[in-house]
Amino acid sequence: MIGVMGKMKVAVKTILNEDAGSIDVRESVFACEAREDILARVVRWQQAQRRQGSRRTKGRGDIVGGKKKPWRQKGTGRARQGSINAPHFRGGSKAFGPVMRSHGHQLNKNIRRLALRMALSLRMKQEKMFVWDVLALEEGKTALLAKRLRALGITSAFIVGDDTIHENIQRASRNLPHIHVLPRQGMNVYDILHKDTLVITKQSVQHFDSILS
Repeated sequence: MIGVMGKMKVAVKTILNEDAGSIDVRESVFACEAREDILARVVRWQQAQRRQGSRRTKGRGDIVGGKKKPWRQKGTGRARQGSINAPHFRGGSKAFGPVMRSHGHQLNKNIRRLALRMALSLRMKQEKMFVWDVLALEEGKTALLAKRLRALGITSAFIVGDDTIHENIQRASRNLPHIHVLPRQGMNVYDILHKDTLVITKQSVQHFDSILS
């Protein structure tokens, strides 16, 4: 529902899918136009940051031994060789092999913020964003959380809580393979797009509405 002064109303529900009022959010944060190229850039940046970059093969200087010439320079009828550490020898080094390095690259902060707004807006437009008043369970049971999510038609979700996650929610979500739960500090574009549904608390919606405007 669109309001005045560039704001819109978003319904707030309980974990039992009962009405818990509504909140006003900015259209610039939750109703902006999504661009595939911007979202792709940020997802690629996130995945690059996560890569270990630990692949490595031995170079010529890493091979133990083999520093002596395998045979004399001339008179053998064979090609001259300086060391059996060369790549063309069995047990030798790897020519131009991979080395340990970071795959991370720089991405402008404004682009990252823009992509987050776009991802939130996309889920809002698709009606795949649920705003809960509180993220808590009376018991830390996986079956209980699965039942509550199933009642909402949720099978794959990125759940964003407040500064900390309720202990029962942490316990209940551990054995649900398609449910990913993080505090709001972990909000990111990749997880929003990777899961079918975004579930976020009222407090976190207000937080992002403020910092991303």
